[in-house]
Amino acid sequence: MTDKLQNKIDYLVKEFNFKGEKKLKLIVLFGLLGDFDSFEYAINLKNFIDNNPDANLDIFAIAIGNKNGKKKFCNFTGFREENLEIVSDNQIHNNLKVSRGLDIGFGGWINMLLMLSGINSFKTIKEVIRGYTGDRESNQIYSEFKKIEVLKFLKFSGSSFKKVFGEGYLRPFELATFRLNNMNEIIQNWNDYILNEKYLPQRGASFILDNKNKVIYKFFPRDVLGYSSNMREPLRFLSDFIKK
Repeated sequence: MTDKLQNKIDYLVKEFNFKGEKKLKLIVLFGLLGDFDSFEYAINLKNFIDNNPDANLDIFAIAIGNKNGKKKFCNFTGFREENLEIVSDNQIHNNLKVSRGLDIGFGGWINMLLMLSGINSFKTIKEVIRGYTGDRESNQIYSEFKKIEVLKFLKFSGSSFKKVFGEGYLRPFELATFRLNNMNEIIQNWNDYILNEKYLPQRGASFILDNKNKVIYKFFPRDVLGYSSNMREPLRFLSDFIKK
């Protein structure tokens, strides 16, 4: 861990008052609030805390967005408002040398579409396909009794996945359904979630700090839908640390 990176993280902790009361801190740097990864990561983090209420971990995040977007984002994902800070640009990302994604000079939309097609984002296609084919080595998302609503007109329960594909693993179309629901929320509130389209390709980062705010883990993704080094178990890294 370089002193330069540690100093920059120390500044963030002080600037945003990320004190916390637990042994460990997770600081997540999202891209735009309306990024696919921001939504999926935030929901997974909320579920992680729900499932591990005694975890000796505080979670904080920074995202590019505005106040309206922050409120809607937290209402939808369940991420705690008081633990999410918003900024108006990607200066912090640049300071930490986070990947800016693809930039071919034709604007954020084109750059993002190219990344979704796998250009300069090599793992994205594999992850998209996994959303439709399922994955025996990943956990299921929806319980049997979960009510699911997609695009406001398609409503069903988690039992539908169980009846067709069984249970106990990530079923075909399950992850794709989850992501479609997130995408629908983003599109319906585009102006609140997408502060500036030029930041659409901007990727994020994750840092775990010990009780002295020393960085003991870092991850800088380069791919869309690649916010973890292990997307089959995206929060496995957190589970490993809280068990130590």
